[in-house]
Amino acid sequence: MANTRSEFAQYCCELLSTVGPCTAKRMFGGWGISTDGLTIAIIADLGSGEKLWLKAHDGTRHVWEAAGCERFTYNSTKDGESVSRGMNYYSAPEDAMDATHAMAPWARLAMEAAVSAKASKPPKKTGTKRAR
Repeated sequence: MANTRSEFAQYCCELLSTVGPCTAKRMFGGWGISTDGLTIAIIADLGSGEKLWLKAHDGTRHVWEAAGCERFTYNSTKDGESVSRGMNYYSAPEDAMDATHAMAPWARLAMEAAVSAKASKPPKKTGTKRAR
């Protein structure tokens, strides 16, 4: 029998399907949602229940914040002190969680952010190391 977490992950995949077929995989106690090998969203519980968090980048931060979306932050310990760290994910707008057509513009923003993040990474090295 499927648990409610996997049902929520599947529901989120359906909501995000306007940008392509999505898959959800377990990741760090939550879920990662991807399409075409690009992570466009995560599902995590930061203490107030599971939420869908959509990928963003600095160029669209103002759009997410204007919609009242919460930035994904977590606490970690560095040098014995608690540090709050922000990631480039924002909570999905409440009204977008009701229907695929309402989520579509947000899914496109998340996809654009994922494509941008991949393009900014240096290419992976291929081949083998030479013996000296």
